[in-house]
Amino acid sequence: MTTATTRRPAGPPLAVPDYEVVVIGAGFGGIGTGIKLKEAGIHDFVILEQADDIGGTWRDNTYPGVAVDVSSFTYSFSFEMNPDWSRAYAPGIELKAYADHCVDKYGLRPHIRLNTKMVSGEFDAVNHLWRGTTADGEVITSRYVVGAPGVLTQPKLPDIPGVADFAGDTLHTARWDHSVDLDGKRVAVIGTGATSVQLVPSIADRVKSLAVYQRTPIWVAPKPDLGIPAPMRRLFRDVPGAQKSMRAATSTLTEAFMTLGIVHNRQLPLLVKGIEALCTAHLRRQVRDPELRAKLTPHYGFGCKRPTFSNEYFRTFTRPHVELVTDGIERITETGIVTRDGRHREIDVLVLATGFKVFEKGNTPAHPIHGLDGRELGDWWDENRYQAYQGTTVPGFPNLFFISGPYGFTGGSYFQLIENQARHFLRCLKEARRTGATWVEVKPEAHQRYFDYVQRRQPSTVFYSNNCAASNSYYFDRHGDSPILRPSSAVEAWWDSRTFALSDYEFKRPDAGVRRVRSVRSVEGVGA
Repeated sequence: MTTATTRRPAGPPLAVPDYEVVVIGAGFGGIGTGIKLKEAGIHDFVILEQADDIGGTWRDNTYPGVAVDVSSFTYSFSFEMNPDWSRAYAPGIELKAYADHCVDKYGLRPHIRLNTKMVSGEFDAVNHLWRGTTADGEVITSRYVVGAPGVLTQPKLPDIPGVADFAGDTLHTARWDHSVDLDGKRVAVIGTGATSVQLVPSIADRVKSLAVYQRTPIWVAPKPDLGIPAPMRRLFRDVPGAQKSMRAATSTLTEAFMTLGIVHNRQLPLLVKGIEALCTAHLRRQVRDPELRAKLTPHYGFGCKRPTFSNEYFRTFTRPHVELVTDGIERITETGIVTRDGRHREIDVLVLATGFKVFEKGNTPAHPIHGLDGRELGDWWDENRYQAYQGTTVPGFPNLFFISGPYGFTGGSYFQLIENQARHFLRCLKEARRTGATWVEVKPEAHQRYFDYVQRRQPSTVFYSNNCAASNSYYFDRHGDSPILRPSSAVEAWWDSRTFALSDYEFKRPDAGVRRVRSVRSVEGVGA
């Protein structure tokens, strides 16, 4: 049984949507939103997932060596800490298991529809609801939409001539095919970002030869990745506050680096310089050859790209069957790769560690979204720069909220972002319910105030004061902005999610007033 808001008899009733809330994406963003909806007593929602399983990034990324690069204690929900991580930086398979655990413990399975891909969304301004169309042509309506498709979801293929012509096996790290045997093969890896840093040491022992094609070197810090012994895991399970204390410690360290080093880089440049010195010493210890070491040394500041940690990556290049190739790629042939110096290296397997589409048209948003007056969100962002109030909402798109919108992420842990944005949305939804509103839209002046605040803060970040133009980082969009990171502390983002002024939003009721009516719509497994 669900409650719907309609007009008084003086006017026609508003259409009753299929759901009060549609959540798009069943990664951790969608999972966290679903948990918080149920916690708030809101059960009329569905989570739509285009794939055949939940887990998002940790479902899709199963390449050898995949693991978190933020401490496991921090990289988890604050309300559902896992005492059974095997390592300080858990392998990807444990993150997927954690996602399944959260879904099952909080009873989300009945709310999840798999193999349901949204291909368009349109706001109905007459009925104050969203109409979403799936790839199968089904139309699903809801009062509110929460976009939680994740950030690192759409693999980015390299723009290299002949990449489709290679006759051997081609793998993208985000779509790893475990049926392809690397043992004894000649393997090429294109890309040296955070994924490659994990992958390369993990496959080096198996292959006959390994050529790693580097466009831009990457800063790599030592990784304090220790196994967590059984007695400590028992301590986390049995002693109240033990794991909370560990989480507080790791979160504080992460926050100190991200806030002081990244956000306030201009004011405190020595912190990042100290990290660069640590990375340089790490490289020097592992690579004695000065020529190879020079090739592996970045010419931009630490933090311009995703922070990366490894105890094995640099050392791997000192092995006789592993080659670091820094000559640009001219083309890919049926049998190998030709570099600009004219050399052709024959290979059996081509691995694309070329990352993801992030803030670019066609990926953010993941499908066309039409708001008021026919405005399409992807076009609007592309023309006017990526921006969203508190990383969550955009004027002209009522009842639409994002988990990972522009300038929402503080950089410490994605789970902090999820909890903050879900809290923001729920404050708005509860206020709408309290006032009988069916239309919630951020006011243009509030949206502009937040964007102005971001722009004032940006020049102090590492992105604008550390030669980041040379980094080829996905942090930057075509406008030269860095919309992935909110230039503030996690504490500030947490506080704002609790205290932002509800007057920054316009709450509209149906024109002729409201009355409460009951809908007897029954959907199997949903809304009970």
